[in-house]
Amino acid sequence: MAVQGKVRVLVVDDSAVVREVLARELHKHPQIEVVGSASDPFVARDKILRYEPDVLTLDVEMPRMDGLTFLRKIMQHHPIPTIVISSVTPKGGQMAMEALALGAFDVLSKPGPAYSIGDMVSILVEQILAASRSKVGRISSKPDPVVARPPTKALARTTNRILAVGASTGGTSAIETFLRPIDAHCPPIAIVQHMPPGFTKAFAARLNNECAMEVREAVDGDLLNPGIALVAPGNWHMVLRRSGAQYKVALHQGERRHYQRPAVDELFESVAEYAGANAVGVILTGMGADGADGLKRMRDAGARTIAQDEATSVVWGMPGEAVKRGAAEFVMPLREIADKAMHLVSEGNRR
Repeated sequence: MAVQGKVRVLVVDDSAVVREVLARELHKHPQIEVVGSASDPFVARDKILRYEPDVLTLDVEMPRMDGLTFLRKIMQHHPIPTIVISSVTPKGGQMAMEALALGAFDVLSKPGPAYSIGDMVSILVEQILAASRSKVGRISSKPDPVVARPPTKALARTTNRILAVGASTGGTSAIETFLRPIDAHCPPIAIVQHMPPGFTKAFAARLNNECAMEVREAVDGDLLNPGIALVAPGNWHMVLRRSGAQYKVALHQGERRHYQRPAVDELFESVAEYAGANAVGVILTGMGADGADGLKRMRDAGARTIAQDEATSVVWGMPGEAVKRGAAEFVMPLREIADKAMHLVSEGNRR
């Protein structure tokens, strides 16, 4: 029987050990009730009808029916905020991207070198609480059309400009929506998306296939040239540096910030220092406060700054905190941000 006021969670995983550990650890949180667990999607289907959980945790590699097929059915017929838990392998990374495209709330890696059980559960608890408050609807069979901008000659001349983007929960879709209208003659773009190691390479590859500019997972020392977008690799902070007249990125494994590595604040603070008024900062949907202080530092350094609005955010945590702190010069719907950002890049630091 559900406990009033608590978030009801159903754990779906074919490993009895994982089910036991997650149920035990999640039960310790005063705002969470684990109403049951299931070893495969067929058992999960019956328990969803019986217990009506608020949130699912879902393994993607299971017998009888794989997690992606099950997730597709859930999002088409009985949408429930679902947090996918996947192994950190090339296959796991690709499946995680497919899960996010199908409407998963977020993805989390199973414990390993990057995450201990304690780290994973701490992050999972925050995701569950945020997921219970999120907007989830039935998936559409057709993606919303995105109209590409014509090439902007002015951007080719602004090689000293840089665009920095940060996001978390809901960010994989938001970043794609943001990047797709931008033409190949864009300024250098640095992206931090909260994502486990092993998943960011697949994320960058997906963006590279969908967007006009070249998108790839960053390597330490990579130059940030016009027409290039670099994605911070999972478990590595990415910061901006200067190399003569060019920008480059450096990667490091310093302490987690806001439980995250990569952290948006790490990128934004370095952009404030090395690019200053030559930068445009964009903070998109995500839970928590990562990026809010860094965006404020960018604005104080003369950068132009944009936050996604609440109505179009899956979770208005990060952009909301940025707005509260006076970090966002503009607050606007997701689909208007690309055009505004490109205008600001061309305009420079004129106020």
